[in-house]
Amino acid sequence: MYTQTPTDLNRLLRLQDRLKRHTTAEVKFDAGTRAVYASEASNYRQVPIGVVVPRTVDDFVAAISECAAADLPILSRGAGTSMCGQSVNVAVIIDHSKYLTAIHEVDAARRIARVEPGVICDQLKTTAAKYGLTFGPDPATHSRCTIGGMIGNNSCGAHSVMAGKTVENIERLEIMTYDGARFWVGATDDAAFDDHIRAGGRRAEIVQSLKDLVNKYEHDIRKGFPALKRRVSGYNLDQLLPENGFNLARALVGVEGSCVAVLHAETKLVMNPKSRVLAVFGFDDIYHAADAVPQLLPFKPIAMEGLDEGIIGGLRSRGLRIADLAELPHGQAWLMVEFGGASTVEATAAAESAAARVDALPGQATVRVITDAALMGRIWTIRETGASATSLSDDPEQTDPVVGWEDAAVEPAQLGAYLREFSALVAKFGYKTSLYGHFGDGCIHSRITFDLKSDRGIATWRAFLEEAAHLVVKYQGSLSGEHGDGQAKGEFLKIMYSPQLMQAFSDFKKIWDPKNKMNPGKLIHAMRVDENLRMGPDYERKQLDSEFSYGGANGQGFARATERCIGMGKCRSIEGGTMCPSFRATREEKYSTRGRARLFFELLKGEVIKDGWASEEIKDSLDLCLGCKGCKADCPTNVDIPKYKAEFLSKYYKSKNRGVMDVVIGRIGEWLPYAQTGSGLLNSLMRNRLIRKVAKTVAGLTPDVKFPAIADSNFRSGQTAQRLLRENGTSGDQNSVVLWTDTFNNGFSPSVLEAAVSVIERAGFHVQLLEKHTCCGRPYFDVGMLESARKNIIAITDQLRRYLDRKIPIVILEPSCLSVFRDEMPALYPLNVDVTRLSESVQTLAEFVAANKIAMPTQSLPLKVHGHCHQKACGGMGAEQKLLNELDPNSKILPTGCCGMAGGYGYHQKTADVARRIGETELKPHIEGNDRENTIIADGFSCRSQIANVSGRKAIHLAEWLNQIHE
Repeated sequence: MYTQTPTDLNRLLRLQDRLKRHTTAEVKFDAGTRAVYASEASNYRQVPIGVVVPRTVDDFVAAISECAAADLPILSRGAGTSMCGQSVNVAVIIDHSKYLTAIHEVDAARRIARVEPGVICDQLKTTAAKYGLTFGPDPATHSRCTIGGMIGNNSCGAHSVMAGKTVENIERLEIMTYDGARFWVGATDDAAFDDHIRAGGRRAEIVQSLKDLVNKYEHDIRKGFPALKRRVSGYNLDQLLPENGFNLARALVGVEGSCVAVLHAETKLVMNPKSRVLAVFGFDDIYHAADAVPQLLPFKPIAMEGLDEGIIGGLRSRGLRIADLAELPHGQAWLMVEFGGASTVEATAAAESAAARVDALPGQATVRVITDAALMGRIWTIRETGASATSLSDDPEQTDPVVGWEDAAVEPAQLGAYLREFSALVAKFGYKTSLYGHFGDGCIHSRITFDLKSDRGIATWRAFLEEAAHLVVKYQGSLSGEHGDGQAKGEFLKIMYSPQLMQAFSDFKKIWDPKNKMNPGKLIHAMRVDENLRMGPDYERKQLDSEFSYGGANGQGFARATERCIGMGKCRSIEGGTMCPSFRATREEKYSTRGRARLFFELLKGEVIKDGWASEEIKDSLDLCLGCKGCKADCPTNVDIPKYKAEFLSKYYKSKNRGVMDVVIGRIGEWLPYAQTGSGLLNSLMRNRLIRKVAKTVAGLTPDVKFPAIADSNFRSGQTAQRLLRENGTSGDQNSVVLWTDTFNNGFSPSVLEAAVSVIERAGFHVQLLEKHTCCGRPYFDVGMLESARKNIIAITDQLRRYLDRKIPIVILEPSCLSVFRDEMPALYPLNVDVTRLSESVQTLAEFVAANKIAMPTQSLPLKVHGHCHQKACGGMGAEQKLLNELDPNSKILPTGCCGMAGGYGYHQKTADVARRIGETELKPHIEGNDRENTIIADGFSCRSQIANVSGRKAIHLAEWLNQIHE
């Protein structure tokens, strides 16, 4: 078993100095970075020595050499989504995910791609698709996992039924050993073997030693390796057998960074079915679903996934994905069986053939065949995110379902019998679990309610693992069918493999890494399964007086919130959805949702982040957070960084002085209504280059961004508002509506409010305004002025109480105000009746139109709608979509991400460049992809400003467009 040794500080300082002088890599040994990289998607936590982010493969090589010279262990890391502890260690982490992302070649004729290790699985799939090909493996993390990480873990995924594991999809690897040997490996015929030997040195020594090893253990390998498609546990010594071509590359797939570093990979590509159709089967329980697998495999599906009511019911009880769940056929367990073909007709015929078998299947089977691509995507997402979404117990005092025995595999023909025995074992120990996984290959995932926070719970867990390992071996299965061994299963490999094979594994490791410096203590000579637990017996959920309610009792709400992130890293996806724009622009882990969540966890732990709420590392990470709320909606576990950010800033500034810009932005709702009297002068000053240079020095404003012009006259001082204020209450309650006059539309774009009044009055409603202008308080939350925010909420509810008493709806035009009413306000005042009523009374203009069935004329030119991040997170775009469906079939909501402009984010020197990059990648392509004749709708003021900045196009508010079509 591996034992860690203390690291000498002077040696670390010399290493950092040499890395900075001899490479172009980012060298990060600071507390914040080490805290961010201390965890992954497993139960484990190990604080690294430091992190190196190579910009080139040569940097990667040099970093290994420098670490070797310093005699320090290393760990190559991709997206950090490993679930068994293999991507955390007390080592120098070399993160290849940020820069080593080049696809050097796609040879369509040979069906091969040559890539760097940081290439994302989906990135390779998208490139290969241009040639009608794909990279076969596709784990649930395919939107962010790297090829290097997949090689390390021998990843699989849903479509391994069609294409196998990563090991079957690797042709050659360029590798480097800890002691500096760098060469390509692959299938090794006599000629290739001779080339290795002639090269001499460590290369020849390694290859000859491997030949000797396979000769010595050939009988044991043939006898001791289960004939199982999903055998992932252990080293792939079977790939060294003569019939497998003495394949050194494939023998290195799945070594979890414990033998070599991968510099380049040649991957196999397979034909990509042009059309796909999904048959979803329902069963009365998961065991009957498993029993049905052998009967469905002869229909040659390309994927077959199973999941039980534990996941579906968990989503349903949380109110998640309700519309998607309604599309499933009746049952308590389901098989999602995908078929591919050269055409939809061919794929549909295959699916229908399988569906016709439904009456012969066990468990009162039902079936639905789905051909709509969008719906298929929604159904697959249930499978991909369901386990993460249900990974926290609704009751924080109850044990959470966690990984810890999550990916055993048996032959599909044995699956039903194995699951029955496994479930009985789970029940015997008093645990509960959900079951799901890649049933077509016999791989089962489970999230079990292990108690890892008490010594007694640990002892019970260890006893369970022993029995679970013996059970899967009884079925001639594998401890791991996908996620690898790492620390979670390495200790138990001796149950699956003979002493001779365990020695062979040890010899294999020593051939490549004689000093045991490559990810030591993982897979072989593994640390105990109960070491290094992130939330083990020594974990304390600390009490804290928090500003927001996070649903926890006894002051533990915020601490519980920091446990939400389970590390699956969806926030590292570089396309699709909203989360996380700052990561997409920077590719920095500390600027991801996961990175920030880990920092908050470490803040409360106090071991690495030692200055608590005054931490500059956390402040820096949050400076680049836009507060877009993408994480609140897109994160499977609903990590809510904008709330944590407001909480942090409110405490941080109790001992720090606020910057000028924070004060100006935070209090904009107080001063902007009075700025119209000097708007001409203020606008001129903000256009003056000299003034902007001074503002850069004094307030941190960037001099290169165009600032929005303050309107000559705000809405509330205009004739329409004055008329409405005179008429307030004279028309009774029937058909009355309160129009919220938000700060930004009132002060910068009063025409939006004018248009809204016209639209609402034209529909036969009476518009009422608050007697006094009050900002929703969004800027207070953005900068952490929560004391002011609390006072502001009381001022708002005092004014609105009489309307709430009479149940008069309140129309909100600015989505960032909507989110305050629906999200922050109830979180600050969870027991305030007025706040609750207000959160239930507010509506967007589109929601108001839909609720009152207001007729709209047809439209000849299509609309393109950009949805505000806050609206997507706090209500969604359903009403807008309904309106578009009624207006014009060619109108649509654009698949835009965050615009990159929020509050002062686009104007601050530190964040302006990031804002621009976000706008150019997440917004601009979707805007410029539309004809100039198409009208662009964007309800957010910041969104409209950013659309103009990055594309030169003018976007208008929905109210303005509705008003135009009636005029």
